[in-house]
Amino acid sequence: MKILVVGGGGREHAIVRALSRSPKNPELLCAPGNAGIAADARCLPLDLADPAAIVALARDEAVDLVVIGPEGPLVAGAVDELEAAGIAAFGPGAAGAQLEGSKAFAKRAMLDAGVPTADYRVVRSLAEGESALAQQSYPVVLKADGLAAGKGVIIASDIAEARAALAVFFTERRFGPTEVVIEEHLAGEELTLLALCDGKNVVPLAPAQDYKRIFDGDAGPNTGGMGSYSPVPGVDPAALERLTDLIHRPIVDLMASRGTPFHGVLYAGLMLTADGPKVLEFNTRFGDPETQTVLPRLRSDLVALCLASRTPGGLAGVAAEFDDDWAVTVVLASAGYPESGSSGDPISGLAEAAGRGAEVVHAGTAERDGSIVTAGGRVLNVTALGPDPASARDAAYAAAALINFEGRQMRTDIAARAVARHREASQERNPQ
Repeated sequence: MKILVVGGGGREHAIVRALSRSPKNPELLCAPGNAGIAADARCLPLDLADPAAIVALARDEAVDLVVIGPEGPLVAGAVDELEAAGIAAFGPGAAGAQLEGSKAFAKRAMLDAGVPTADYRVVRSLAEGESALAQQSYPVVLKADGLAAGKGVIIASDIAEARAALAVFFTERRFGPTEVVIEEHLAGEELTLLALCDGKNVVPLAPAQDYKRIFDGDAGPNTGGMGSYSPVPGVDPAALERLTDLIHRPIVDLMASRGTPFHGVLYAGLMLTADGPKVLEFNTRFGDPETQTVLPRLRSDLVALCLASRTPGGLAGVAAEFDDDWAVTVVLASAGYPESGSSGDPISGLAEAAGRGAEVVHAGTAERDGSIVTAGGRVLNVTALGPDPASARDAAYAAAALINFEGRQMRTDIAARAVARHREASQERNPQ
């Protein structure tokens, strides 16, 4: 079996690694890939913005399955074009991908499906936004409607900051021509739930928690994600099933009723509020860096799960099985991230980190004169497994400490909360 993974980041490297563990022993290709993926798959050049180019590459290589990693090709309709050409593809069509491609579309779908989410309104101009801000309570959240690589969200503590945010969207047009979703700020703890969908059935994957802000203590601007861990204390199998019934299944049912059944991964970013869980966002692909934490724990055959997701009803009676080990992922980012990313800086310590038993996946790397160098914002993801969160966390940070490059950024508090809670729960079960 020959599988093409589309993308070139840490998520795609983690997907390649998980597919390689399949008993089907597939031949793996990745386009465009990166310097690290090249050690695990044959990498090929590709313009991710061109669905026709994806189809042509898949046809030329006679692949049996295409797995789309990033959101851009999904929103552009790459899966529709692949399936129309008779090439099996994992992921939603363009209609389903609108759940990520448009924040306004997703909010309307949540309301139509009865899925709990924050109150909101959509504004289409600076003047309309200014008027809306006068009616808001603060803090308030402003989101670019379209794709923004995880960086199109601004939390404003007062009206002055909110007005400045509107200028970013409508005057600077930092995220292109856009509508803006102005949303109630939700307080609580975030949780990520990924689920596989076949247009009818929903199979939840292991829960994870990620860290979106650049600095410790959730300070600084949003990023694409600076780390994650799985599982999550308090989210047992029964809670996971309840959350899936509340969040994912109503959306899958709604999309099916509209004649646009959803296939692939439905990512729900939740806030666990005092009033119950509410959806912050939907993504329509594997999350990043949650994938780097969830897939190393997966016992089930990812190839089989991807193929089953393509067929209506293919996931009926299927469950995704996971190891009991904990996983912690630490992201190493380059100087200037998230505003910019440094490229060309030599990276040392990769072999030493891998020698500590950690899984090091490449997110933004390139090869230059036989050496691995930085090539963007988030550079590497270091994941370690352990029987408890403290062991996994210590192993991840011990390995990450061996890797160096100029201007390296790394949060030091990934999974610290999980370690504290796990210890508290252990003490309650085994009082001295």
